[in-house]
Amino acid sequence: MTTDLWMLVLTTLLCILMPMIYVTGELAAPGGVEWGLGNRDTSFELPPWAARAKRAHANLVENLLPFAALVLVAHVSGRANDMTALGATIFFFSRLAYAVVYTAGITVVRTVIFFVGAAGLVLILIPLF
Repeated sequence: MTTDLWMLVLTTLLCILMPMIYVTGELAAPGGVEWGLGNRDTSFELPPWAARAKRAHANLVENLLPFAALVLVAHVSGRANDMTALGATIFFFSRLAYAVVYTAGITVVRTVIFFVGAAGLVLILIPLF
């Protein structure tokens, strides 16, 4: 399997595992277990770190589809190369760092990391044209 596809698998795995971070905060909050087992008609306030982790996960979900589309198009079209592999690797590690930094509440670094991940997408996109 190519580096591009491995990075797609690892990014997908990250997306699958990230809810475990904020679910821990949800279960620890007052009413968390009852809420989790119930209909979830009402909401409750999460600890700030858990709310940030939840937003980081939502951001990854939003960015996973374009990443997957670019990696798969590059692969299927035969245009995957060292540049797309580098872009995919940058994207994965930036998303991993983004999850950690966002959950920790480090604001400016979080934004820089987001744009580094976007640059990874551009590196995958370039060989497609």
